[in-house]
Amino acid sequence: VDYRFLVWPRPPTHGLTFPHNSPPISLNIGEMVVAQTDRQGDRKGYWRATLKLTLSLLAIWFLASYGAGILFRDYLDQFSIGGAPLGFWFAQQGAIYVFVVLIFVYCFAMNRLERIYGVEG
Repeated sequence: VDYRFLVWPRPPTHGLTFPHNSPPISLNIGEMVVAQTDRQGDRKGYWRATLKLTLSLLAIWFLASYGAGILFRDYLDQFSIGGAPLGFWFAQQGAIYVFVVLIFVYCFAMNRLERIYGVEG
């Protein structure tokens, strides 16, 4: 079993020291997180998946805020939502709703990625 110590930022040790040859332990002290990896420390795969998720969600956010509110506003104004033109609605409220939904999507997706790559905290 391969253990990886993921520590950031490094918490204070409060005078406790551990020898370098001591066996790995599972702790959660302050900001210190120790996790067991199931995929032999596939850090590159984890960060690749995290970056792909983050960039995908940022692209969706860009399209909802800047794209729908500014770039495609004239086309979207043909339609209305609640009596307001759709482009105007996206610029005023829709982008915020999309952003809140993306926060929850990011949370659930990152929890899934952490389980897959064994980086659970």
